[in-house]
Amino acid sequence: MSISMTEADMQSRLGTVAVIGGGLAGCECAWRLARSGVAVRLLEMKPDRFSPAHSSPHLAELVCSNSLRSEEPESAVGLLKLEMTDLESLVMAAARATRVPAGKALAVDRKLFAEWITRCIRDEPLITLVREEVRTLDDPKLKEADAVVVAAGPLAGEELAEDLRRVVGADHLWFYDALAPIVAADSIDMDVAFWGSRYNPEEHDYLNCPMDEVTYRRFHAELLTARKVPTRDFEKVVHFEACLPIETLAERGEMTMAFGPLKPVGLVDPRTGTQPFAVVQLRAENLGKTAFNLVGFQTKLAYPEQERVFRLIPGLERAEFLRLGAMHRNTYVDAPVALTPDLELRKRPGVFLAGQITGVEGYVESAACGLWLGHALAAKLQGRTLPPPPTETALGALLGHLRTPAKNFQPSNVNFGLMPELKARGKKAQRKVIRAQRAREAWARWRDMIASSGA
Repeated sequence: MSISMTEADMQSRLGTVAVIGGGLAGCECAWRLARSGVAVRLLEMKPDRFSPAHSSPHLAELVCSNSLRSEEPESAVGLLKLEMTDLESLVMAAARATRVPAGKALAVDRKLFAEWITRCIRDEPLITLVREEVRTLDDPKLKEADAVVVAAGPLAGEELAEDLRRVVGADHLWFYDALAPIVAADSIDMDVAFWGSRYNPEEHDYLNCPMDEVTYRRFHAELLTARKVPTRDFEKVVHFEACLPIETLAERGEMTMAFGPLKPVGLVDPRTGTQPFAVVQLRAENLGKTAFNLVGFQTKLAYPEQERVFRLIPGLERAEFLRLGAMHRNTYVDAPVALTPDLELRKRPGVFLAGQITGVEGYVESAACGLWLGHALAAKLQGRTLPPPPTETALGALLGHLRTPAKNFQPSNVNFGLMPELKARGKKAQRKVIRAQRAREAWARWRDMIASSGA
């Protein structure tokens, strides 16, 4: 998406955007705006103030893993990386310049990665880096901006988060994630699982994975010994009684799960004509029922342990996990309600959100969201409209997630379950290949359309 005008010409036409937050989304958005000729004030509270998870004064600090996950072109996140690269992503360029060996994954040297991005931002003439905290959307530092982007990340300052709560409404801003794993529908063994609701057995809203007593007790024992992700001090309040990790329920007693989320009441296995000892319920994640989440399985188990232990559930022995479970602090809005399709706050025109605060999950997804907003906002300031990529693409599917109303909206990684269902059926091994090919073709058509329309 090269720009033909000179930077001076464009500055004479375009305004200034204030970007709050120097994380992946904020840096990506600021960089893209500047490279499109828009002047940017990037406001970052470090080093004057650090969140409980941050320690480096550099921008784009990676606080959890140093991995940006798979580069396989037939994985959803691999496709997203290819699309971001095509859109001239700063984060992808930095990652490849500072990568470390990690097999099929793209992992980086955290220190070099943050230094690389900080240097790019500092040396970009159209970006002014301001090392000051923004505590409210009415902060005087935002007064002269023609648009404001909030990319404060999952650990936004308390005052800014509280101001966002005020603007969007208390019912549409959350401070904690409790995510259950999601599995691909076609990886569930339908010779084992059966349809039915506890209180309306004839309904097909839930898939049920039955457990006999021996299987249940083994599953309980494995949950007790499985490795967990350590809880940081600032996350300890996440464990509400109404939303406990599945392994915490297991620790409370051998039968606690069987009287809680795994209770078999009202469920009869049609193959045996009897009520199982326990039942794991799966709820459809989308209208096409191509993805299902494990009801009540929010968890702090380490990712490899989730795959190992949850595949002990009958019917899930060969499950393909589209998203793994998590519980952590994460400030995010109910995007379909709080934001327009352009990621603008419905109740505060001129203020846009980017990154994890919108309801995307993960390093790559956050950067992709910031990158897209940078492109779209630059077009808007130039008097153009940039249509989003189709939902058959990785970026389009991720943005589609933020536009799709849900009774209980939750953040999501990019995954094939967010994309439209395939019309043609094929063997499981071929479906990823087919989806990836469809995504690449849809992306190419979209780019051609953008180029021909001048958008």
